[in-house]
Amino acid sequence: MAANGKTKFMGYRRENGRVGVRNHVVILPVDDISNAACEAVANNIKGTMALPHAYGRLQFGADLDLHFRTMIGTGANPNVAACVVIGIEPGWTNKIADGIAATGKPVAGFWIEQNGDLKTIMDASRKAKEFVHWASELQREPCDVSELWVSTKCGESDTTTGLGSCPTVGNMYDKLIPDGIYGVFGETSEITGAEHICKERAATPEVGERWHAMWQAYQDDVIFAHQTDDLSDSQPTKGNIEGGLTTIEEKALGNLEKIGRQCRYIDILEPAEAPQAGPGLYFMDTSSAAAECVTLMGAGGYVVHTFPTGQGNVIGNPIVPVIKISANPRTLRTMGEHIDVDVTGILKRDMTIDAAGDALIDMIVRTANGRATAAEALGHREFVMTKLYRSA
Repeated sequence: MAANGKTKFMGYRRENGRVGVRNHVVILPVDDISNAACEAVANNIKGTMALPHAYGRLQFGADLDLHFRTMIGTGANPNVAACVVIGIEPGWTNKIADGIAATGKPVAGFWIEQNGDLKTIMDASRKAKEFVHWASELQREPCDVSELWVSTKCGESDTTTGLGSCPTVGNMYDKLIPDGIYGVFGETSEITGAEHICKERAATPEVGERWHAMWQAYQDDVIFAHQTDDLSDSQPTKGNIEGGLTTIEEKALGNLEKIGRQCRYIDILEPAEAPQAGPGLYFMDTSSAAAECVTLMGAGGYVVHTFPTGQGNVIGNPIVPVIKISANPRTLRTMGEHIDVDVTGILKRDMTIDAAGDALIDMIVRTANGRATAAEALGHREFVMTKLYRSA
């Protein structure tokens, strides 16, 4: 089922031309000490959602740049209709609000210093209520599937992941990338052992060299620098090992099945960076931690996430619907409420990978049209910032 530019879905066209599949009004804290005010506003005004997190004070350098990029990118995501930003002081608050406002969407910033929680909550609640009224009247309109930005990351991988659910995502990308969608994969440390294969999947030798330099820097500056070169109990995880993956190399080979047979990535992205090179597949430099990775990809502008899982990972995201795919019969039997696309037929030999890819494309379109994913229905809203190093 190649889309061939003909498949349509009903999406929200934003002021900058991007298309969202959700219509959230977000209350975004600049820093950890503004979480309470944001949650109070969300409690006051139904139809809004606070995104509390743990960071935002005394960060500096590349760590602070990533913080701003993640905050601005989250508010700018096309799944967000409007955004209220609350911080402790006006400088960083306005920086983030102004960055989001560049998309043209409604945004307002408030700060607690010299106002206090109560006045800030009152003023922000009034503005949030205006935004809810405005957003609730926005209408979906027909959009081409090529306008979707679809990210991927796997979790709790096992032998069935590399054999079934990851190739399902790869088949989807092989069909939709040529039709003009934006795709992205990541998990830098999890490519270890298959880095030579990943390097060769770049669109050009120059992109492959840049990718390998990025991967090597992760090894040198993070893994080896902290004397955990064997990644014991982390890569592979206890769940991976229980599921039959004994080495990071085995896990890496399954991971790369997510990019299909024909796709080649055209550029590499910093964490939370939006792609600039046009439609195609990208690689984002991320951790393999599920909530961190999905948060970064959402901040990069991706509006639907595909998540192959073997043992069963329950991750969700507050603004990006996460579609779970599994080929593990035991997971479907014991944790079936978390799975959106059942591809166990691949291992039973009554479903082809091509048919599984079609089923995933169908679920992506249904999700884009408004179907709640399992993670959304179960209330999973894991929003986890990535921090590079200690604060000052």
